[in-house]
Amino acid sequence: MSVSSQFARPPRPKSRIPYLALLVILSLTVALLLSIANGAIPLSLTEVLSGLASRFSSSALSRDEALNAAVVWDLRLARSLTAVVVGASLATCGAAMQGLFGNPLADPGLVGVSSGASLGAIAVVVLQISTFGIWTLPIGAFLAGVGTTFLIYGLAKPGRAGADSSTLLLVGIAINAISGAIAGYLTYLATTEQLQSLMFWSMGSLASAKWLTLAITIPPTIIGIWLLLVWAGQLDLLALGERQARHLGVDVTRFRRKLIFVTALLVAAAVSFNGTIGFVGLVVPHLFRLMIGPSHRLLIPFSAAGGALLMLVADLAARTLDPPNEIPIGVIMASLGGPFFLWMIRRGGRFMGQKQ
Repeated sequence: MSVSSQFARPPRPKSRIPYLALLVILSLTVALLLSIANGAIPLSLTEVLSGLASRFSSSALSRDEALNAAVVWDLRLARSLTAVVVGASLATCGAAMQGLFGNPLADPGLVGVSSGASLGAIAVVVLQISTFGIWTLPIGAFLAGVGTTFLIYGLAKPGRAGADSSTLLLVGIAINAISGAIAGYLTYLATTEQLQSLMFWSMGSLASAKWLTLAITIPPTIIGIWLLLVWAGQLDLLALGERQARHLGVDVTRFRRKLIFVTALLVAAAVSFNGTIGFVGLVVPHLFRLMIGPSHRLLIPFSAAGGALLMLVADLAARTLDPPNEIPIGVIMASLGGPFFLWMIRRGGRFMGQKQ
C-alpha cells in the first residue's frame, strides 16, 4: 500500500463524529481552566471564574479578588490562549502539509519549515532589523518560512520519480541541519542580551507570551485556518493524486503555491514569538485521520481543536512538573512526538512509501 492511499481511506461512521466533537470541546475547556488555575499561585475553579468575570464587573474587588484577577488576566490567560493559537496553527499546518505532499509524515518541524521560520526570526533579532516595527519579527519568520517551504517542495516534489517519504525526510534533515548551522553562527555573533532572548528558540517556550504578541499571532492564524477550510474540497482532491485532481478541475500548480503561502503563514504565527515546537503537526492530524477519516472538511477543524488541547496540556506539564523551574515546551513535545513517530514507522512500511 502506498503512502497516498492512506488519504483515500474510507471515512469513519458519521454517527460518532458529534460525540467526538463534544468530547474534544469539553476536554479543551477543562484543559484551558486547568491551565489558568495552575502555577506558582494555585487557584480554585471558583477563583478562576470570578477572576475572569472581574473585568466585566463594576463592583469593587477585595484585596484577594484583585490579586486573583491580576493572576488570571495578567499572568495566565494570555499564555493559555497563546498555547491554543500555537497548537491550532501547527496542527492545521501539519494537516495541510500532509495533503500538499500526499504524505502522512509531513510535519513543519520534521521537514524543516519550523526551523526555517525560526531562522528568519533569529536573523531579525541578531541583525537588529526593524524595518516594519513590531511586525518585523513575524514578517521575517513568514518570509523565511515561505522560502523554506518552496525549497522543500522543489527538492521533494510529489509525483516526481523517486520522490517518496524517505526523500521528504532526507530533505527535512538537510534543511534542519543548514538552518541550525546558520542559526548557530548568528547566535555566535549575538550579544549577551540577545543570547538571553534567543535561548528558548532551540527548544520552544511560551514564557514570553503577552497580550500584544497574542494579538499579533491571532489574525494570521484565523486567516490561515479559514482559508484551509475553504480549500478543504481541493485538498481532498489533491490527496487522490495530482493527475486525478487535474482531471477534476483543480489547478494543481497554483493551488500548491497557495498552500505553501498559507502553511508558511501558520508556521510563522506559531514560531515568531515562541520558538520551534515540533511534532504537533505530525501527531494530531494523524490521530484524527484514524478516528474520523481523511476528509479535510472535518480534519482541519478537529486538528485545530486537538492541537490547541495538546499544546495546553504540554504547557501545563512544562510549568508544573518541576516547580519553580519551567521545562521548555519543545522538550515536552519531543518526549511525546519522538515515540509517536517511531510507532508510526513500527506500524509498517506504508508510512515510508513502501509497497505492502
